[in-house]
This record gives sequence, structure tokens and C-alpha cells, in this order.
Amino acid sequence: MKQKFQHLYTPFRDSKITWDSEYPRPTLKRDSYIPLNGEWELSVLKDNKESYIEKIRVPFPPESLLSGINRELKKDEKYVYKREFSLKTDKNVILHFGAVDQIAEVYINDTHIITHNGGYLPFEADITEYLKDNNTLRVVVTDDLDRSSAYGKQRKKRGGMWYTPISGIWQTVWLEELPKEYIKGLWITPSLDSVKVETVGGGKHKKLTLGGKVYEFDGSYIKIDIDDPIHWSPENPHLYDFSIECGEDRIESYFALRTITIENNYICLNGKPYFFHGVLDQGYYSDGIYTPASPEGYKYDILTMKKLGFNTLRKHIKIEPELFYYYCDKYGMIVFQDMMNCGGYNFLLDTALPTIGIKRGLTRPVPEKIKAEFRKISMDMMRLLYNHPSVCYYTIFNEGWGQHDADKLYRKFKEFDPTRIYDTASGWFKPKESDVVSEHVYFKKINLKPSAKPLVLSEFGGYSCKIPEHSFNLSKTYGYKYFDNTEDFTKSLDSLYRNEIIPNIEKGLCATVLTQLSDIEDETNGLVTYDRKVLKADIKVMQEMSKALFDKFNEVNNDK
Repeated sequence: MKQKFQHLYTPFRDSKITWDSEYPRPTLKRDSYIPLNGEWELSVLKDNKESYIEKIRVPFPPESLLSGINRELKKDEKYVYKREFSLKTDKNVILHFGAVDQIAEVYINDTHIITHNGGYLPFEADITEYLKDNNTLRVVVTDDLDRSSAYGKQRKKRGGMWYTPISGIWQTVWLEELPKEYIKGLWITPSLDSVKVETVGGGKHKKLTLGGKVYEFDGSYIKIDIDDPIHWSPENPHLYDFSIECGEDRIESYFALRTITIENNYICLNGKPYFFHGVLDQGYYSDGIYTPASPEGYKYDILTMKKLGFNTLRKHIKIEPELFYYYCDKYGMIVFQDMMNCGGYNFLLDTALPTIGIKRGLTRPVPEKIKAEFRKISMDMMRLLYNHPSVCYYTIFNEGWGQHDADKLYRKFKEFDPTRIYDTASGWFKPKESDVVSEHVYFKKINLKPSAKPLVLSEFGGYSCKIPEHSFNLSKTYGYKYFDNTEDFTKSLDSLYRNEIIPNIEKGLCATVLTQLSDIEDETNGLVTYDRKVLKADIKVMQEMSKALFDKFNEVNNDK
């Protein structure tokens, strides 16, 4: 059957906040920032012949409406981006890419600078020696959706829980002017009353300014005790701003005093048991696909979920720009971050049979190439997100997708960053080593078994309410339970929490993740529509339900 689709635009196109106006790396900020977003030339390269298409708007992927292209990359094609820029400076110049999907070959004035493989993480190159007064930047992109690399929820034959694939530049491109010696990175490790700040690069002597006080130090790190500490939480997302001067270099950053630990069988925020009331967030937008029309899209999602009573987002099989995590830090939204899936997927073995309870003997061998790629992108992601206090929890594998060496990877990741919680296998195929017991429950009543570890319901719900005028696919609908109107949709969600979630708190349940934040293409199981124009869940009902949830959790913990 031929399906009928419609173009949907979000309201964020008119925002005064743009991808140019927001500094793309808030944890290491300088005055020097030259964005290279906007109009680029886009060509297709096939059989060594390059054919110009038209202008493209960066940082929106070519498959999106906002790019001005709305075109899928075809087999054996490559995209070629090109733009000119002028820059006269006697400083070092670093070229930054937020993310390019999937292989990017970068040229300055016809000289190859760097090749980067991986569609979800930032990369950079020092281009100082290649610059002229007027310059040509050229990026050749290859993206064949190689399953040996991370690919998220993209599939060439989209449909159901798989979505339109993207390619090319989908995050900010920018230049930074630097002195010869500069700070290349920070590692910020807080406790509840102190913070350790480590610097990478820069000269020996440094000056850190915090709250009007100046701390001078030699070497690579300093530990500072905080008087009258204010702890970060969703209820009070307090951030401490600071700066570091090192020779001619000056950077600004921030930290929060926050700990996340396990005590007995609870996840504790700042030393106290906490209920993580979460929603699944896949980070897709109707007009920009991977990239919202402006950073305002991230703010809308975060603040709307907070308005409904949620305090946690599970960022599902996607790594966002650092701005997203900064907004979570700033506005008080905890992030449960998924690691990126590599390798094959089998609906029968990875989803269907485990969902009905058949889980033994279904995992398959994973090639060494895929294992190495998974380790690399996971470690790189943890380095990227280390300084963000909102990131409290990592999911290593989801529903057995590419699952391998689970216990070994748990130990490796935990050793690298012991300050976070690790969910080794979300859903099923439980390993021996994991900080939590993590369950997915669809299609049946939620009745969990008590556990010696924190009990996390990491996916449930998936209730669908389709609003045709705000739906991408007018022919097909995907969800796990269907409702014709928003009133019944809200009542059913309220009933689900009150009759099934809240009773399980007495069994040790301390975190839940409802599927999901927004509709996505065929899926209409979001709390908001794909175009972010309709909030389907009633705010008052959801707030009252959330209060009942927290009250029950506090009652159970007070009794203990």
C-alpha cells in the first residue's frame, strides 16, 4: 500500500536563539567563536563525477526539510559540501565539527586535513598552516549505514520503530582562534563539598577564579573546598561558574556539586534515595530529523517534561550536541544516557521472543571489528560527557542489540568513570555484573520481582494517540495501545502509574522510563506530537500523578 506522508514544521524556526548564537561547547568556552553554519554548496559525487545540487543549510542533514534539500543519499553516492571563508589572524586556528554522519574527509584549500569516522561525536583539526586570506573548506561525506559502526535508530527502509536515515553535517561547524599554548580540555570531578579541576594542556601556571576568589596553582589540577555547598538536583539545579587563565589563554566553565551512588538497593542522589521519574527521549524532530530548528527545541522538550512532573530523560541510542546536556544541567533534568548500538539487529531474537519471556540462548557472536568500534565510541562518549552533572547513568546495551562481553565491558567502563551508574543490559539477557536490574514491560501487567539491586523499569507504556493533522504518516500508526482522544490517553496513563507503577515501589522500584517523549514518524506514542505543537497529556493530571508517585516513594523510604 502506498503510504501518505505530510510535511510538519516545528515552532522553533522563529526562535531568537539560533545554532549560531549558542556557543557549542559550554563546558570549555572562549570569547573566540566563528560559526560556519548557514549556506553551503552541496554536490553529489558518484563514479568520480561531481554534480552540483543546490545550496544547503548547515547544520541540518540533507534528508531534512530545514536543509532545503529534503533528499536521501542514494547507493554509491557521496555528498560534497563546500563553502568559502576569510580569516586574517596571527593565532592558531582550530576547525571544529559537532558531528558528521558518517565518514568525513575534510580539505582546506584542496589539502586533506583529517578523515573522521563516526556520526555522533565531535572532532577537530588545527588548520593554521593551511590558511590563506581567502579559504575554501570542502567536506566529502560517505554514509552507507555500515552496521559495524554506530547507527542508532536509522534504517534505509524506515517504518515502525525505525526512522529516516540522515547523512552529512548535522551539528555546528565553527572556528576558534587560540594562542600557541592553550588549555585543550578539562576533567571536573565534584563531591558534595569540593571539586577537583584537572586541565589538559596549557602552561604550568594557572589562575582559577570562582565566586570572586582567585586560586593560583602550578601543574595540571587543583582541588577546592566549597563553603556552604549547594547541591545540584532537578529541584535545585545550581551551577557554579568559574574561569581559568593560563598565559594568553582564558576559558570559562561550570560545575555542580552532585553525587550519584548506590546504597542498599537504591540509587541515591547526593546521598539520599531518589525516585527517577523518566521518559524515553530519542531526539527526533519533524523538520530537522536529528537537528531541531534551533536549540529552543531542546529547551522545549526538557521544560515540557519537567512541567509534566518528570525529572529524568533516557537519551535513547543517540548522542546529542553538548548544548542539550548543558540545558539539562542548567534546567535540572537528569540524563540516563544510552551507549550507541553497533552490529546487526533481529526482530524475532532481539525483541519479539524476549518480550513474551523467551530469552535463553538468543544472543549471537559479535565480530571483533564491531566490538572494537563499540568500545571506542562508548569511551569517547564518556569523555565528552564527563563534566555534565545531569548525566548520572549509562545504559551499555539495549534489548540485546549487539550485546557482547557484557560483564567485561561493565568493569572497563566502571573503572574509567566510577562516578556514574551502569545499566549493563536494559530489558533482558541479564549479565552477572550490573549496578541495577533493568526491565522492559510491554503488553502485560507490570508486576516486578524484588531485587537486591536497584530495580529499574527502563521501558514501559508506548500508548498511542494519533492526531492526524500533526502526524507524519497518515497511512500507518505504530504503538502498543491505542486511544482516539487525548482525554482517554491521559486517563489511561494516569491509571497505569497509579495501579501498576506505584504498587511496585514497595518492591524496590526506584526508576521508571515511559515510552516516550514525542511521536516519531509512524510512532504516535509520544506525550507531544512530532511537530511539538500539541501536548497530548493533561498537565494537571500528570502533575498530580507525579506527586502521588513521589509521595509513595518517600513513604516507603521513611518507613525503612
